[in-house]
Amino acid sequence: MSLVVALVLGIVQGVFMFVPVSSTSHLVLTQTLLRDRGVDLPPPDSPELILFDLVVHVGTLVSVLIVMGDGIRELTGGVRDDLASGRLRQGGLAEAVSTRLVLLGLLSVAVTGVLGLTFQAQLSRVFGSPPAVAFALIVTGGLLWWTDLMTSGRSGRRLRFAWRGPAQVTVTVAVLIGVAQAAALTPGLSRSGTTIFAALILGMTRTLAARYSFYVAIPTILAATGVQALQVALAEGFGGISWAAMGVGLVSAAAVGTVALWLVLRVLEAARFRVFSFYVWALAAVTLATGLGVE
Repeated sequence: MSLVVALVLGIVQGVFMFVPVSSTSHLVLTQTLLRDRGVDLPPPDSPELILFDLVVHVGTLVSVLIVMGDGIRELTGGVRDDLASGRLRQGGLAEAVSTRLVLLGLLSVAVTGVLGLTFQAQLSRVFGSPPAVAFALIVTGGLLWWTDLMTSGRSGRRLRFAWRGPAQVTVTVAVLIGVAQAAALTPGLSRSGTTIFAALILGMTRTLAARYSFYVAIPTILAATGVQALQVALAEGFGGISWAAMGVGLVSAAAVGTVALWLVLRVLEAARFRVFSFYVWALAAVTLATGLGVE
């Protein structure tokens, strides 16, 4: 992989990691398009290219630390207060809200990890199937459309939206969000879109849903990258993707992702996610109509 190609793929990741239209699907489709144009790249479902995809995902985690740094510091500060004040020891997790929220986030990550490892082979096959990616994009569009409809003013007797704050997040909620995040390992299903949708339908406020989604992304992506790197190193090695190319992809994804995340948080608060629905549906239609990547 050339450094120019790595730069392009890093920019694609940075733009689409936080815009809820599935960065992985755009990476897969971009890689397939480049291969169709004669660019020397491993297949999208190859271990080394999946590892590169995960490395540029790590780059966008830097964006989370930059844009949401205040919230992360507030959360870690809350954990320190829980420990220093004796609140955790005296009142347990019911009183230590910050510590409880961190542990529930780790539970979501654990659920994602178990399911991801269980279905890793099936998920890897989707990386090489643009039609399957297109179908997942159609589903993503539907989830994004529904996300805008979930407001407290439209809550019914059975579904209540925007009532669950940090103290009301339960083990069941954490497990279900972990399941949603595992489903979003499928290329074409937006990780941020799917987890935010799940959090909202489970009653979280929009701000908490966004924060929870991006917070759990940090350990999830780091763990997935580590597992994939180990598997590639023990199997065939890193092939034609140099460390320099991975570095260029990581840095470009971090820089572009910072701007993208800042914009997405404002779009979510304004309940305007449906604008992305039209985009992913159009992309799915183009993919199916052109047969991109289909031999």
